[in-house]
Amino acid sequence: MSKIALITGATAGFGDAIARRFVAEGWRVIVTGRRQERLEALVRALGGPEVACPLCFDIRDEAATRAALESLPEGFAGIDALINNAGLARGTAPAQDCDLDDWKVMIDTNITGLVTITRILLDRLIARRGLIVNLASIAASWPYPGGNVYGGTKAFVRQFSLGLRADLVGKGVRVTSIEPGLSESEFTLVRTGGDQAAYDRLYAGADPLQPEDIAETVFWVAALPGHVNINAVEIMPVSQSWGPLNVHRG
Repeated sequence: MSKIALITGATAGFGDAIARRFVAEGWRVIVTGRRQERLEALVRALGGPEVACPLCFDIRDEAATRAALESLPEGFAGIDALINNAGLARGTAPAQDCDLDDWKVMIDTNITGLVTITRILLDRLIARRGLIVNLASIAASWPYPGGNVYGGTKAFVRQFSLGLRADLVGKGVRVTSIEPGLSESEFTLVRTGGDQAAYDRLYAGADPLQPEDIAETVFWVAALPGHVNINAVEIMPVSQSWGPLNVHRG
């Protein structure tokens, strides 16, 4: 029987590409997201219900998350890999100009939703000596103007991944934090409220990472021998690097 990966946030971007990469290698997948029509289209593209099972719910809603996981058909109940991809950013303004509701949405999605589904599935993953891959960001380590709460949530994801590794020693469960830099996906449209011009400016001439690049990295981690754990992978496009520290001179 083929292995099973559960991929959150699979209706676009990284999640969609990860699902396609795993199925191409013979895995079956559980794909989750809030948009039913996109999930159904993805399942069709992946080859139908024999290889892909859709679960439509909002990861911020614990009751809905639990109900969705309890509804899994028996053939998809044994989960070998949890790919915590669901996440978002809201806004690019400095902290003093931000909307508190946007901050709460990021925390509820990127932190609370991620830890909720991880805890619900942890016993299953231990039983199968499985894998947890958490999608963080270079913002976990490298702050930038306007990153404020988004960067804070991704720093949590990175540290939570390391904490899981510490707690799960001896259980055979691998845990990896994947930390992408500049990446082209629907993420930026969500962050800017659908501003296509801002999207185009950000990526113009930059040759950013693509969802398929991240999918390849996630699958590489999953395909390694069971005794090998990649703690974290920080990945940028060649075009992206660091600049000097910002100094305000009064």
